[in-house]
Amino acid sequence: MEINWIVIGIVAFFVIILVVITIKKNQKEKKKLIDLLNNDFKKAEENEVNPDDSANEK
Repeated sequence: MEINWIVIGIVAFFVIILVVITIKKNQKEKKKLIDLLNNDFKKAEENEVNPDDSANEK
């Protein structure tokens, strides 16, 4: 029984290409998610006055 090295090499090549493409795609998606999470928040309005902050304003 012979090992067909050409077929194994082709399959290994495509597996490596698939892994590289998947990693690059995940990095792009990670960057998009990080940007979204960093920029997609609303600042809470302060309705109550903090006495520590306003003590020296007079």
